[in-house]
Amino acid sequence: MFTLGRDRAYLYGHPEYEMTTGELVRYEDALAQRSQGVPAQYITGHQEFWGMDLIVSPAVLIPRPETEHLIEAVLDRVGRFGVRRAPSPAELKIVDGGTGSGCIALALAKELPQAEIHATDFSPAALEIARANAARHQFDTRIRFHEADLLEGLQKNAFDFVVSNPPYVGESEEDSVQLEVRKFEPRNAVFAGSKGTEVIERLIPQARDVLKPGGSLVMEISGTIALQVRGMLSGWQEIQIANDLQGVQRVVIARKAEC
Repeated sequence: MFTLGRDRAYLYGHPEYEMTTGELVRYEDALAQRSQGVPAQYITGHQEFWGMDLIVSPAVLIPRPETEHLIEAVLDRVGRFGVRRAPSPAELKIVDGGTGSGCIALALAKELPQAEIHATDFSPAALEIARANAARHQFDTRIRFHEADLLEGLQKNAFDFVVSNPPYVGESEEDSVQLEVRKFEPRNAVFAGSKGTEVIERLIPQARDVLKPGGSLVMEISGTIALQVRGMLSGWQEIQIANDLQGVQRVVIARKAEC
């Protein structure tokens, strides 16, 4: 499909098709890269997330299905599934800290068309990808991008939601991470430091600063640091840790105190 620029139906409908010399070279080059461990998404330059086709490159972490639980958690909080005491979508102000490909910000822009969406990343290369994805899906006027380390420089007490998929793998766990992840994906988007909680330790107090009273932090984690993260949220309210479809503790949700 990638080599020919055709969809799956075309392949099924034309089993007799023979690749040209140029197409064969391109196909064999893609196979050679994949055999060396290069993720298929970096070869094709695309990955699906929340029903959207996104551009990806080695400058950004490849979006994963587990991260879609963050979107579900936010939608749950704003009342999409009947939850009360949430601001109306027209009043929402949301920031995605460490946006990478922009997948979280784009999904929220898609589901909450009246909300004001912000997204940050300290990497200019990642922001370039995120902006390209926003433009492809016609969200470039809906999402405000900031070159910043997490939430630094954002307005205090201004946001209803801080959403983030920060790096949360400890360097001590490196051997347990898939080879293609640790070899090809951006290291600073995967590993947070020796413990795996170093970035989250900075993110939580920053989120407390920029959230409105009663605002929510929604953050992806791994089960190995869930207990530590819960301990870091002392003073927050309604702390929940939701599992992903494999039963792994994956999403932390916490509400800033009203006063």
